[in-house]
Amino acid sequence: MPTCTYDSCRLLAINLYNYVDKPFTSDASFNSELFINHVHKAQRIMDDIIDLELEKVDRILDKIDADPEAEDIKARERTMWLNIKKKAIQGRRTGFGITAEGDMLAALGTRYGSDEATDFSVEVHQLLAIETYRSSVTMARERGPFPIYDTERERNNPFIVRLKESAPDVYEDMTEYGRRNVAMLTIAPTGSVSILTQTTSGLEPVFAVSYKRRRKVNPNDKNVKITFKDEVGDTWEEYNVFHHKFVTWLEINGYNVDEVSRMEEKDLKEMIRKSPFFRATANDVDWVAKVKMQGAVQKWVDHSISVTVNVPTDTKEEMIGSIYETAWKAGCKGMTVYRDGSRSGVLVNNESKEKKEEITDFQETKAPHRPERLEADIVRFQNEYEKWIAVVGLYNGRPYEVFTGHAEDFWIPQWVQKGWIVKTRPDGMTSRYDFQFEDRQGYKITIEALSRSFNKEYWNYAKLISGILRHGMPLPFVVNIISKLHFEVDSINTWKNGVERALKKFIPDGTHAVAGACPKCSDTNGLVYQEGCLVCKSCGYSKCW
Repeated sequence: MPTCTYDSCRLLAINLYNYVDKPFTSDASFNSELFINHVHKAQRIMDDIIDLELEKVDRILDKIDADPEAEDIKARERTMWLNIKKKAIQGRRTGFGITAEGDMLAALGTRYGSDEATDFSVEVHQLLAIETYRSSVTMARERGPFPIYDTERERNNPFIVRLKESAPDVYEDMTEYGRRNVAMLTIAPTGSVSILTQTTSGLEPVFAVSYKRRRKVNPNDKNVKITFKDEVGDTWEEYNVFHHKFVTWLEINGYNVDEVSRMEEKDLKEMIRKSPFFRATANDVDWVAKVKMQGAVQKWVDHSISVTVNVPTDTKEEMIGSIYETAWKAGCKGMTVYRDGSRSGVLVNNESKEKKEEITDFQETKAPHRPERLEADIVRFQNEYEKWIAVVGLYNGRPYEVFTGHAEDFWIPQWVQKGWIVKTRPDGMTSRYDFQFEDRQGYKITIEALSRSFNKEYWNYAKLISGILRHGMPLPFVVNIISKLHFEVDSINTWKNGVERALKKFIPDGTHAVAGACPKCSDTNGLVYQEGCLVCKSCGYSKCW
């Protein structure tokens, strides 16, 4: 069931590992009685949260009414909050889910991805669904059902039909008393929650038994060891860590954790092989088994479910397509595929990490020979209070050279956006660059000597930038260099910003910026170029020049 417009996302996760008695031993078992008890209490907490939310919404509405603005100004905001309140009352929707599925299975001695593990996961989620609905029905009897409950409308709902077959007593009571909440269950990623609980996240297996974690550091700080520099220039420190429940397994089975942490890689692999996490990590679990598990578990989830299939770096596009097709055929609500190394993350798998060849010497390049004619784009901009123009010469569609000057001194019709830069050498004269364009009747018009109207200082900067361009420096780095140039007056309408804008339009959409972290959300990998503007993929921040 999708979340309705104006509805709220209320999430709570129960830690499945906590219900394993005597974990990582031959006597390990799942405490169903304690689990059921806590499920009922957790659903009551979720329902109480809705009442707290409604109290806050009422306070917001009171604040809006007390504000001094005119009624027509406040109307839109008031309507929005009234709609939020209405949806909360009508459905009382909750998002009760789980975390630590992978650790629960390992603690019970089953291997994630095996048929045995999947069958047990389905039993747990079936129990969770039945008891959550039982709790909601009990609360409906005590507190009243959600206002729009209607047994007839749900009679043929597949989820309700499964509930009726598995727990007829719950269904019978629900037809008599209704239930307190329209829908209750979801499986979220719980990434941050899993860090706090020191467990696997959501429905996922352990990412890696032994892995590296990255901590962003300031290169100027003392006692900092910089071991990684990402594509935007930020510096990180890497350090080895074990999965927390692997450490628990070591301790329960009498191994010295400090000694294991100092083992050579070969010996460490042998130790991992002995544990229940062997062949049960994100990159080990067969993707077919992962899809199968999601398809089976989601039958007992009435909202969305988050599951990721991890595949190696060299996975082909056709294989990715097969995974999505298989998920579709299995009836999965959705599917996420992560190809190892496809982006710089915080976690780095020790086994999959490949060292990049380190460049220890300069690599000189040779600029391609300039043909007599180059296609050119025109960009107009403000430099202080003056109108300026940039002519960007293109070699195979990439900026090769740039000329700038006063628009008044070098007249090009306003409607002209493209043309050619023609290099000529008149008799007895040095080389000269002319601009040529096609008029509306199809005749070529040539304007001689692009350099004749150029300020000497800006002309020299443009020559330097042109040299960088034709020798192949990536455009994001060229733009970054220009942005750091300093002039006496450095307002938004300066020459350098005009040249930046002229070059940014040629940076392919999706190219990562060199500018560093997003100034709004601080995502170090979020800023990309989109239609010449810097846009953050994470929070939507955008800035154009």
